[in-house]
Amino acid sequence: QVQLVESGGGLVQAGGSLRLSCAASGRTFSRYGMGWFRQAPGKEREFVAGIRWNGGNTYYADSVKGRFTISRDDAKNTLYLQMNSLKPEDTAVYYCATEQIPYGSGSALMRPVYWGQGTQVTVSS
Repeated sequence: QVQLVESGGGLVQAGGSLRLSCAASGRTFSRYGMGWFRQAPGKEREFVAGIRWNGGNTYYADSVKGRFTISRDDAKNTLYLQMNSLKPEDTAVYYCATEQIPYGSGSALMRPVYWGQGTQVTVSS
């Protein structure tokens, strides 16, 4: 059974930084593309960043490009999202997600079937 557990959210002032972590278990982590999504109040869930199964490619939403960095540590079965220069509009619940099939690209076209419980990120102005 695949489990994804996010951590690292919190309250930060605009311009600050946070690092989110997602601990994965239940299957061979290194074979799967991974992604971060977010959902703000009253809005649909949206793709934030993704990483190819082998770490060879990363993908970002235009709104976070240059500020956020996705990475993975396969030895620790952990996905990360480093968020810098945070803005109030980054306020949302952030979710870690992955697909059913292995060897995925982690691009914005990914279709996750496994989701974490989410972690709240609040950026004050």
